[in-house]
Amino acid sequence: MTLTLYNTLTRRQEPFETVEPGKVKMYYCGVTVYDYCHLGHARACIVWDVVRRYLQFIGYQVRYIQNFTDIDDKILNRARVEHSSMEVVADRFIKAYFEDMARLGIKEADEYPRATHTINGIQRLIHELENKGFAYASEGDVYYAVQQFDEYGKLSGRRLEDMQAGKSDRVNVEDPEYQKKKDPFDFALWKAAKPGEPAWESPWGAGRPGWHIECSAMVRDRLGDTIDIHAGGADLIFPHHENEIAQSEAVTGKPLSLYWLHNGMVKVDGEKMSKSLGNFVTIRELLDRGVDPMAVRLFVLTAQYRTPIDFTDEAIAAATNGWHTIKEGLLFGYQYSEKLGWDLETGNIPIPSPQYPVPNPYFERFQETVNNDFNFPGGLTVLFELAKELRREGHILVHEGKTETSPDELKHQWQTLVTLAGVLGLEAEIEAETDKINGLSDAEIEAKIEQRQEARKGKNFAESDRIRDELQAEGITLIDSRDGTRWHRN
Repeated sequence: MTLTLYNTLTRRQEPFETVEPGKVKMYYCGVTVYDYCHLGHARACIVWDVVRRYLQFIGYQVRYIQNFTDIDDKILNRARVEHSSMEVVADRFIKAYFEDMARLGIKEADEYPRATHTINGIQRLIHELENKGFAYASEGDVYYAVQQFDEYGKLSGRRLEDMQAGKSDRVNVEDPEYQKKKDPFDFALWKAAKPGEPAWESPWGAGRPGWHIECSAMVRDRLGDTIDIHAGGADLIFPHHENEIAQSEAVTGKPLSLYWLHNGMVKVDGEKMSKSLGNFVTIRELLDRGVDPMAVRLFVLTAQYRTPIDFTDEAIAAATNGWHTIKEGLLFGYQYSEKLGWDLETGNIPIPSPQYPVPNPYFERFQETVNNDFNFPGGLTVLFELAKELRREGHILVHEGKTETSPDELKHQWQTLVTLAGVLGLEAEIEAETDKINGLSDAEIEAKIEQRQEARKGKNFAESDRIRDELQAEGITLIDSRDGTRWHRN
């Protein structure tokens, strides 16, 4: 069961082999902290959180670094509008980031370097690029000479010759920055200070770093010349990640990362998410609306991580229903342990690994599926199978006083579900009154919906309305459509 990953750099799926056996050095391009995180950030952070968890699950020691871009035009613009400062804006939204991620169950990275805390490393890297002929100073700015790096475009598949065709349509020759460059495709490594903006002293004069050089310096400072996984959104492939490769590899002569992994984008009702379209949804807006954070995680994990995902009311309702199914399974042990004679104090769930001594077909199926380029949707099928089986046994226990499956085997299944759900970051809160854990079960809700359908077929609309109202009182909302009736818990 070898882990294979789709590598953006090579455009093929490859066996995963690390620089150092048993260890993974992983870097995720984090957020620019000028606003609250949105659904796109939620997807990326959930995906790479679960990738890290899964690598640990199969036995790797993972060092996971995620940066904050805390100096940027957008941050400076917001500071001007608010009559504030770059530091105040950045600190506020870094704090908000941690609040939002905690609600989503995102484990903290091992370290969160900030661009403004890496100025020495940034200047050192620029100086090395300049010495090697890959950078040049111009009127207080420093630019990367793209034509000097023969492999430019190898990540994105873009060729400079193709981009140069028609460049006159995209270049403003009157732009002062354009006039400073030797080539229109050269990009800034260091920007000369502008009045009223924060700046740092440097060999090229007071100024601040360009965006791309920040990540190259932070990767090098925290993880070394070559890492195992460089992750980020697909929108970063060009120019950001392409430029990172050009900067880092021109200096070290080594691969910046063995594997480049990119998550797909999030759409809202089929449209690209943007403030101008009025469909811009922040994480806190969504969760404050009453959507369960675990349903958000499940929504993200039901799609292959590299594909686009469409956020709709129907999709989040389906994810909410799916979460309640898994949640019932996760709470099974706490709800029925006494009836089954379990001693949960001595029933700690072992942390599995490839060397786990007891054969477990669920672990094996889960790992075999997910090892195919982090196929988390396939892994979820194992969780749903376990959760539904536990739910069925719970109903039998309630109605008949005993289960079809032995208590020991049920305990094994429950422990397995809790372990695998933990790999995906799906965790249920243990409520005090176990007899009220879920109110109506999924099966009971489906039965009432079926009764309502029969009432509607018989034109007994009063009974149909009564069942709807009864479910609504239990916190269950019904949505009728041409395809049938869907439901979700409020």
